[in-house]
Amino acid sequence: MTKEDVKIPKATLKRLPLYYRFVNTLYNSNVDRVSSKELSEGLQIDSATIRRDFSYFGELGKKGYGYNVNFLLNFFKTTLQQDMITKVAIIGIGNLGTALVKYNFSINDRMKITAAFDASPEIIGKKVGNLEVFDMKNFEKIANETGVQVVILTVPGNVAQDVANLVTNAGINGILNFTPERLTVPHGVHVHHIDLGVELQSLIFFMKNH
Repeated sequence: MTKEDVKIPKATLKRLPLYYRFVNTLYNSNVDRVSSKELSEGLQIDSATIRRDFSYFGELGKKGYGYNVNFLLNFFKTTLQQDMITKVAIIGIGNLGTALVKYNFSINDRMKITAAFDASPEIIGKKVGNLEVFDMKNFEKIANETGVQVVILTVPGNVAQDVANLVTNAGINGILNFTPERLTVPHGVHVHHIDLGVELQSLIFFMKNH
């Protein structure tokens, strides 16, 4: 059974970067092999879930042996295309957008914020971190020139859908949405919603009940 033969659940796909990051840490610590139990303890994910996730991609380990760390690392690196740099643009350079630009995914050198956009004349043309803030009117042209593949939206909710329309019209297929709005996008465009209020509420729930 391979990923070409079966539809992989979205929940599994969202866990793959967690697996990659943890396995990369093991590799850098000169660990040769790891069991699903050790993965479970390190990631706080049930070992049965880990084995099920891995099973979608074929035989990644051996019973009684576990998983070869170097093999897993190369597998996840290829699967997540970690040998390629993903270019990201941020739209909306307010407090959150500014913080993200300055952070610039320093935890992962395979993702890079290469462009920043805003609609405010007070911000356009200014430097934030190492990036000049471009006028949103020029989004499609600049996004194509710089090879943007993913967009992070940190705009006011009342303009989120209009901005998403501009983004998808420019051929961008990935949006990380920090606004409270649920976006309508064409088929084939992937949107991940980050609702900080919901995440905090979920955290408090687990704190109280576990």
